[in-house]
Amino acid sequence: MTVRPDDPAPHPHATAAEVEAAFEDTKLAQVLYHDWEAETYDDKWSISYDERCIEYARGRFDAAVGEADLPYERALELGCGTGFFLLNLMQSGIAKSGSVTDLSPGMVKVALRNAEHLGLDVDGRVADAETIPYDDDTFDLVVGHAVLHHIPDVEQSLRECLRVLKPGGRFVFAGEPTTVGNFYARNLGNITWKATTAITKLPFLRDWRRPQEELDESSRAAALEAVVDLHTFDPTQLEDIARSAGAVDVAAHTEEFAAALWGWPVRTFEAAVPDEKLTFGYRMAMYRAWLGLSWVDENVMSRVVPRQFFYNAMITGVKPGAGK
Repeated sequence: MTVRPDDPAPHPHATAAEVEAAFEDTKLAQVLYHDWEAETYDDKWSISYDERCIEYARGRFDAAVGEADLPYERALELGCGTGFFLLNLMQSGIAKSGSVTDLSPGMVKVALRNAEHLGLDVDGRVADAETIPYDDDTFDLVVGHAVLHHIPDVEQSLRECLRVLKPGGRFVFAGEPTTVGNFYARNLGNITWKATTAITKLPFLRDWRRPQEELDESSRAAALEAVVDLHTFDPTQLEDIARSAGAVDVAAHTEEFAAALWGWPVRTFEAAVPDEKLTFGYRMAMYRAWLGLSWVDENVMSRVVPRQFFYNAMITGVKPGAGK
């Protein structure tokens, strides 16, 4: 497990002046926001490295790629966050070794710690997705989850992915918000947050209210979301960007319609109430409901609802040239 000693250290407690400056500097906002969230990110999004999330990550990969010659020798995760996508893909047999990169030093630190706990062969770098600090033809696979919408120049980042891929290597990005999906998801989340924080002010529901300083901190971080969330995508637009970057065998897929209409209010409610109120039984019930609605999306909604109305988009493409 290695990280370069000259990489910047995590900075989880931004000053008011730094936050103000971040509204004019999207990359500074990316660092401050994601460093702030790094240590609590897995809990916030119910991320784990067990069978549940292994199956989820592998399902996204298989939905995007289909049949593949596995395992890949070496994989890179761009905008790794806490390592959710790559580490779970590696556990599922997708790749033998990996590298994680993120603009946020805090996220790289947590991703490497997670990899170490899992016993995975992973190194890491603090890196800008538009200038990936690896040599040409280094990786067999590049992956990312919910990262492209944070990158100012998406086409440039995909060019960089193709540069560091070996000929015939593939990239797979999942978890990107569609334009229509983001509209209804964000509005549902905002309504749920306002309703929950208002109702829990009632005297008989105060036990269900997070401490005000935690709610204020969440609101402070949420204010930066307008700066760090730069794009939403139409699936066809994503395909055009990938082809313009130089990829071949490009295909976009979408998922989560009913599941997103359910999931966003649930996740927002969970962020607004104390963790101890959310029992194991409650969490399993919510998870089973999400699984059921995902089945409906895959087997029913995908046949009648246009792909641009689903919340999550995936994009895959291949670097031209010989490959396995």
